[in-house]
Amino acid sequence: MNNNSLLSHRKEEPENGILYIVGTPIGNLNDISQRALNILQNVSLVACEDTRQTKKIMNKFNISNKLISFNKHNSLVKIPKILKDLKEGKSIAIVSDAGMPGICDPGEDIARRVKSEGIDMICVPGACAAITALVSSGLPSSSFVFEGFLPKKKIDREKILSEISKNEKTTIIYESPKRLRKLLNELLELCGGDREIIVARELTKKFEEHVGNNINKVIEFFRDKDIIGEITIVIKGKRKGDFNPDKSIIKKDLIDLIDAGLSLSSASKYLAKKNGLKKSEVYNLI
Repeated sequence: MNNNSLLSHRKEEPENGILYIVGTPIGNLNDISQRALNILQNVSLVACEDTRQTKKIMNKFNISNKLISFNKHNSLVKIPKILKDLKEGKSIAIVSDAGMPGICDPGEDIARRVKSEGIDMICVPGACAAITALVSSGLPSSSFVFEGFLPKKKIDREKILSEISKNEKTTIIYESPKRLRKLLNELLELCGGDREIIVARELTKKFEEHVGNNINKVIEFFRDKDIIGEITIVIKGKRKGDFNPDKSIIKKDLIDLIDAGLSLSSASKYLAKKNGLKKSEVYNLI
């Protein structure tokens, strides 16, 4: 066995006073790395988004260690305790229910605090739904924007959706299955039905599914289906030179024209011609 092989099989012992950000599987438990398992076994304790989820990994790989809960509901209380333990020389691993801690979960908060306190922190890489969906989508992946879960507040949501519609880079979004149809219709209004899109569902799990290839077809696919599971959406950026009218403004103009006395049909025809759209696209804004 050569030296490189020896190095690759060397056991990594967690050091005291270090926070380990540990990536865990997003579905298939076999995706966890040997290095992650070693860290989970040997740290002083493991801080979990949900201890029940982490126990599934621990049990499968016969690992026993102290687990504590660390999530969005208790992070403000738990962060000072974690910092105290780290300063006392304990090694701690942070894990989320699935994927990389810090991506749409409280791992981001503890990482910021640990860095500000000058405590060492090491990331143990693992699976990430956003990157998995992007790579398997076939859409441009050399430059992209990750938005995570969109805000629920209307004005903030509309602002980000408008930016997505105009962005020339690929965009990745997480969404609840209960809100997927609403998001698809919002994207239809702002991006148009021909915009390329892939909806990835239940990545790495038994019923993994990739639905595309444009907004119209995805809406039609999910029209009469019960939508369940984890959802990641990958949206192709606007092509350079494409005219992309802001349909929220056109909708306001349409309402103003109707209030001024024009029929919906006449107002739609006028605004369609003005903005280079089909009459039906404007008509259906209301």
